[in-house]
Amino acid sequence: QVQLVESGGGWVQAGDSLRLSCAASGRTFSTMGWFRQAPGKERDFVAHTRWSDGMSMYADSVKGRFTISRDNAKNTVYLQMNTLKPEDTAVYYCAASSNDYARPTGAGYDFWGQGIQVIVSS
Repeated sequence: QVQLVESGGGWVQAGDSLRLSCAASGRTFSTMGWFRQAPGKERDFVAHTRWSDGMSMYADSVKGRFTISRDNAKNTVYLQMNTLKPEDTAVYYCAASSNDYARPTGAGYDFWGQGIQVIVSS
């Protein structure tokens, strides 16, 4: 049974940092990423990384502040979030794909975590 378990969310002040973790179990994945959904808004792409070549991609809104990384041995992907802003407040979802072609739209992702709340106060 495949599971994606997110951890590391919380409530922080603007300018603070958080690190999200997503531990996958049941199988390994070619691509893993993070999406987020703010209240009243659609789900947005944040970042993803591909196991095969280490390619990483970021949304413009988080470039330079967020870093995605992976630990293959632990089958875990991380999202280091620095210089957090109130507009980063959202539920963050981990996603995993069996192939290298998963898209920032969310297409191609096979599995999703349950989400974890991040609140950034000003």
